[in-house]
Amino acid sequence: MRSIREPDSGLLSINAATVRKQWALPEIIAGCARHGVRRLSPWRDQVAATGLKETAQRLRDAGMALSGYCRGGMFSAADRAGRKAALDDNKRAVDEALALGAPCLVLVVGGLPKDSDGRIVSKDMAGAREMVRDGIGELLEYARPAAMPLAIEPLHPMYAADRACVNTMGHANDLCDELAPGANGGLGIAVDVYHVWWDPDLRAEIERAGGHPGRLAAFHICDWLVPTADLLLDRGMMGDGVIDIPLIRTWMENAGYGGPHEVEIFSANNWWKRDPDEVLRTCIERHRTVC
Repeated sequence: MRSIREPDSGLLSINAATVRKQWALPEIIAGCARHGVRRLSPWRDQVAATGLKETAQRLRDAGMALSGYCRGGMFSAADRAGRKAALDDNKRAVDEALALGAPCLVLVVGGLPKDSDGRIVSKDMAGAREMVRDGIGELLEYARPAAMPLAIEPLHPMYAADRACVNTMGHANDLCDELAPGANGGLGIAVDVYHVWWDPDLRAEIERAGGHPGRLAAFHICDWLVPTADLLLDRGMMGDGVIDIPLIRTWMENAGYGGPHEVEIFSANNWWKRDPDEVLRTCIERHRTVC
């Protein structure tokens, strides 16, 4: 019989996407504080709409700590100008993460290269992965002296073409080994159960990452519904799907991860249509009972 510890309720964090359709960022901050949730992960567009300085002040006033900042990445592009623009934007994301006191900047690295209109212009996956590797390496040169850790988020293979061509923990570990081989190299991994739960090597790769201090940089939770109506916008609330979240959490903890459990749910036809206070109450209850 496996032994699963109960989660620490103080580690619960809300990714601001979970209630983004109901509330603007100031309301999300206030709502989380009202429900006793003291950790949050905002998105750059939400911060831009509110203002960087105002967001930082609201977080301080609410006694809110960040579990991450979403997001950097999207390094692949059709030409050199596009790749430079992506790097410049990522540097701004690093600066924003620093101003907000984020523990890491999450990277959704990008897929096949696109032109300025967002159209995929190449089928060269190997080339795209080279662009991603080079882009992360260049950004790391900017982020490391500023002490802002970067966290590669491997995405499910269904997103390889348009969102992220890093699709497994193994690939992310390889990039960390190559680009930041030393202790506390400033590059880690954001482990999102929605994207990696299916991987037969998941436990071994979590343990591999755990052998490097700081590499397990973030832990995102939700659930995989069967059937899934939309591969992007039909994530499930924890306990409503097929992911063994407590088991994966235990693997993370046994590998040395002691950080937040960040609820990140995109749900166009369910949770985004519900009262946001109900959503937060459910997140709190499910984190306690099924995670």
